[in-house]
Amino acid sequence: MFPSHILRMKAYFFFIYFGLGGLFPLLTVYLQDIGLSGAQIGVITSIGPVTMILVQPLWGMLSDLTKRPRLLLMAASTGAAFSGLAYAGVTDYYVFVAVAVMLAVFQSAVIPLSDNLAMNYVKRKGGDYGRIRMWGAVGFAVAVWIMGNLSDLFGLQVIFYGFFLVFAVSALTAAGLPNENAAVRVDLRGGLGKLMRVPGFLLFLLITFLVYGPIMANNFYFGVMIQFAGGSLAGVGFAFLLAAGSEVPFMRWAGDWIHRRGVLWILTAAALVSGLRWLFYSFEPSPGWIYATTILQGFSIGLFVPAALQYVSDLAPPEVKATAVSVYAAVGNGVGAFFFSLSAGLILDFHSILGVYFFYGVMTLTGALLMLVLARRTKNAVSLSLPGG
Repeated sequence: MFPSHILRMKAYFFFIYFGLGGLFPLLTVYLQDIGLSGAQIGVITSIGPVTMILVQPLWGMLSDLTKRPRLLLMAASTGAAFSGLAYAGVTDYYVFVAVAVMLAVFQSAVIPLSDNLAMNYVKRKGGDYGRIRMWGAVGFAVAVWIMGNLSDLFGLQVIFYGFFLVFAVSALTAAGLPNENAAVRVDLRGGLGKLMRVPGFLLFLLITFLVYGPIMANNFYFGVMIQFAGGSLAGVGFAFLLAAGSEVPFMRWAGDWIHRRGVLWILTAAALVSGLRWLFYSFEPSPGWIYATTILQGFSIGLFVPAALQYVSDLAPPEVKATAVSVYAAVGNGVGAFFFSLSAGLILDFHSILGVYFFYGVMTLTGALLMLVLARRTKNAVSLSLPGG
């Protein structure tokens, strides 16, 4: 059964990220096409991160209580499928908001429960979690390219039907997953007090907010940037294919680079490249230049994500590592994504997508500058690397 479980986990990650990749990068384009304002789009795209912060712990508690994460994944995948399909019949802004909340409630279970299930399985049976999780990146990259081309042929509503179909398949795939449940206990009450006293932790949370927030929000607004520059919906898909696809090799190289260069050096370089990329987009480059520079996403995101997790793990005392990772994820994936998605919508109303990326660039470069400050304050920063290489 071991090979079958591994294959099913790879397939599940592929399907759920295919669904997410086929929907969210093009959702903002769709909302803009049907006449919603930038502020309204900002609210809709920022609802997910906030809802996930509130709801994710509840799914974790339910998983601990029932000891049936596989069943919860089937239910969450099915609920997400029908929630995404509901977008297709919506025209009213407030109904859009309600559907966004409903989708976020189910989506908030899918990724953390599947990550936890896969990690616990490979710890017990052996295997490489990274090679399983990599199929999610493949699914995301392929999805935007396919759905972008289908949207050009059949209209943007096809993204909702595609999302429904793929998530329905993921629910069926989840039925064959191993029923692993060994969730890490997170002590927020006691752990936060200890973390606040760790030198550099609060500063790194601010850096995470400034750097990772725009990275997450870019998934919603990059399609608007492509179309503003004159690209087609197929061009949006092609750009995301290049961007997401470029992350895979850098994630594979990240461990060795962190070991040789030091985690803070990698974090600073990734933040700098990311900030310069956003700033470059604010000068209205042609679609060709945008496509060419999408591969920088591999260097920025493909290195920043594993390096940041490694730094948080190294920085936190052993007894509060799980708490530190949870707080870091909440700041980047939750608070940061919420703020920069909502801000982008407001900037769209008062300026344009060029103003959005100028704002992203300035904020991210500020984060890179703070990384340099953190590096100077941290003794033996270069020694913070992956254990054992």
